[in-house]
Amino acid sequence: MHSAKPLARPGARRMYSNYGFTVLAEAVQRESGIEFAGYLTEAVFEPLGMATTRLDGGTAAAGFGATSTVADLALFAGDLLRPQTVSGQMHDEAITVQFPGLDGVLPGYGVQRPNDWGLGFEIRDAKSPHWTGTRNSARTYGHFGQAGGFIWADPEADLALVVLTDRDFGEWARGPWPAISDSVLAEYI
Repeated sequence: MHSAKPLARPGARRMYSNYGFTVLAEAVQRESGIEFAGYLTEAVFEPLGMATTRLDGGTAAAGFGATSTVADLALFAGDLLRPQTVSGQMHDEAITVQFPGLDGVLPGYGVQRPNDWGLGFEIRDAKSPHWTGTRNSARTYGHFGQAGGFIWADPEADLALVVLTDRDFGEWARGPWPAISDSVLAEYI
């Protein structure tokens, strides 16, 4: 979905779109006066020590153009649990359901009622089926992508997980991803 044309009024439908991250990146670039990739590097990557992470492709690639490593994303995951790069208030808003009760499609997992999201993070709640494990708390938040990886933070377990793979997201992930999450949670809590 790469269109500036609204498909529904805000708060009416839950639809995931990478284009939303492009709109956000353009706003950050406009308001800061700094090219977005540079802003992201200065505000997030450098403070967290994410030395091998970068965004190629400018604002148009904000929703899909980053490259990173598990080690760098583990640093980001730590920031999800104990924020250093954003205020506590901004973090709380990002991981709190926005427009509660909206149904929607969780890509690869079908219609979810409700399909709760924060600001950029999908919130687990009681969704089933789901890409996180059955041991993950309802407060778990994170994101997965077409590139075949995911990141989540579970504040109740005080644990985060990063998984990168060498294949695009698809049906193959529906079993292993939740099993990996459950195994990690069983090991650490």
